[in-house]
Amino acid sequence: MSGSIEQGTSQTHGNTHILHFLVRIPRRMEDVWSAVATPEGLGGWFTAVDVLEPRLDGEIVLRDLGAGRITAWDVDRVAEYTVGDGGRIRFHLEREGDRGSVLRFTHEFQGEGESESAWRARFEHLIADMEPSRNPPGPEPTQPLPGQFT
Repeated sequence: MSGSIEQGTSQTHGNTHILHFLVRIPRRMEDVWSAVATPEGLGGWFTAVDVLEPRLDGEIVLRDLGAGRITAWDVDRVAEYTVGDGGRIRFHLEREGDRGSVLRFTHEFQGEGESESAWRARFEHLIADMEPSRNPPGPEPTQPLPGQFT
């Protein structure tokens, strides 16, 4: 399985813009979660994180977008950040088979903001970083390690 980014969609309602992407990532949800819900993960492909309190209504400071709150938090599934000039950024993870994940992404913002091509480039970077050949997954959780008995 390799990663892919489906064609993004863009909607405009007055001064509000909404971008949607569906990103297929060849890693388990648990592996992808850290890329969208930790300072180290977000900093590796999106933007530096100065503060991230991992809970609903926790504080978040994204260096390039400003300060705000965590407006949705469901561990291993949903992380949503609403920040100053950056608007609302939502990462929703779903399983895809045994070893893959689907990331449903939404970015809602006012005025001028991020372009579809900028997000596509970020997701390409994320997929490249998550490729199994670069970061081999650990052993299957349901299979014993050598020397172990079930």
